[in-house]
Formats: sequence, structure tokens, C-alpha cells
Amino acid sequence: MEDKGCMKCGHDEAGTKEIAASGTGFSKFFDVQNNHFTVVYCKNCGYAELYNTEVSGTSNLLDFFLGG
Repeated sequence: MEDKGCMKCGHDEAGTKEIAASGTGFSKFFDVQNNHFTVVYCKNCGYAELYNTEVSGTSNLLDFFLGG
């Protein structure tokens, strides 16, 4: 049997949010937020994972997060 849904609670609804963060060195000093991430989170328990947005699209991340 294949597990699907949140890896913590098994719920099958997820949401996404976009966040940005500064790196190190000059970007930290000048507060340049050049690192962008997509947060995929379970709508039931709140478990979340960060993904680098330069790597995958949001729909692919939801499928990966929910085991689809």
C-alpha cells in the first residue's frame, strides 16, 4: 500500500506560501533577500517543508509533499 498525504498526520490537503531570506556576507549586511523558497504545509497539523523555488514548480511540490 502506498502512503499518501502529510507524512506527520496523513491529511491530504496542503497549502503553499512564498518566503524570501537574506544570505550571508554583503546580502545579510544590506538586507538583500536573494534566496526565495516555497513553503508547503499541511492544512491540518501545520507540518511544513521548505523548497528552493529555483528547483521546482509549485504544483510539483504539492504532489511531492502529498506523496502523489
